[in-house]
Amino acid sequence: MVIPTNTPKFQHFSVMLDEVIKICSPEKGGVFIDCTFGGGGVSRKLLEFSDTKVIALDRDKFIYDIAKELEKKYPNRFSFFQKKFSTIESILNKQQADVILFDLGLSSIQLNDLKRGFSFKSKDALDMSMGLTNLSAEEVINNYSEKKLKFIIKILGEEKDASKIARNIIKSRSIKKITQADQLAEIIKRSKKKSYSSKINPSTKTFQALRIYVNKEITELLKGIITATKILKPGGKILVISFHSIEDKIVKYFFNNFSSNRSKPSRYFPENEIESTNLFEKYRNKVFKPSNIEIINNPSSRSAKLRFAIRSRNKFVYPGKMETKFKKYLDLESTHA
Repeated sequence: MVIPTNTPKFQHFSVMLDEVIKICSPEKGGVFIDCTFGGGGVSRKLLEFSDTKVIALDRDKFIYDIAKELEKKYPNRFSFFQKKFSTIESILNKQQADVILFDLGLSSIQLNDLKRGFSFKSKDALDMSMGLTNLSAEEVINNYSEKKLKFIIKILGEEKDASKIARNIIKSRSIKKITQADQLAEIIKRSKKKSYSSKINPSTKTFQALRIYVNKEITELLKGIITATKILKPGGKILVISFHSIEDKIVKYFFNNFSSNRSKPSRYFPENEIESTNLFEKYRNKVFKPSNIEIINNPSSRSAKLRFAIRSRNKFVYPGKMETKFKKYLDLESTHA
């Protein structure tokens, strides 16, 4: 989710909005669930079609006023809940959806609010909470062991210099508590070899890892897409825009391995058992990416990938294999200092 801000109030647009709307087909009407409301770009566009009903969620309390504006404008067609998308089933109350959308990642609303500590430049509290969490990045950095910090940075940030970064964090905090994002960014910078070819800030992967851990983003993603599949109508669509390789790996695996065209684990495996766990119709494994023009206008969109799948008519069977496949991420997010 990338929402550039150009004015004090901010203007926004959502990544690959045209592609999203084309896949959603709102001209046909139906119930649409926007699981990551953000600046409301997708919800607002869907509501331009008269036969749509949009239910939006976001864990971030700071976008509440934006959502309320839409509720006033479309009182009978739009509703908003400040909740994590893993709780989506409780909101619908047995109602089914035609389309469910996840636009993952950090919005510029969050990034540009320096008080929240997402930005490398922030001199405010090292928070990184997207909302509805009791943990902050400051607590993690100042209280977790070197070994645990290394695992968080290495596994969730896919950072090859995780050991050195964790070691230097421990050294720095023994002298002075780390309370600001720019302090942490400087420690990371000193821990990594200078790369003259890389355009990516050296702190990017470590900040990503801390943000994911603080907000339990992998656990939320797994629960969210599984629950969304459960409440989709037959023929309904689930769309996911991801921004880093862990997210995309999870989405791709889910769509591929619970689709009607997936390969059998063995030629002796019962056909009826394969068919009973097909949650999606034939998955094409097509990935949509931002155009060059969009990337030029909004560089933060460059890593975005959009995938979608279509719900089969099969009864929902819980895909327990997902938890087994991504156990290392779930276990890491569930542990504490």
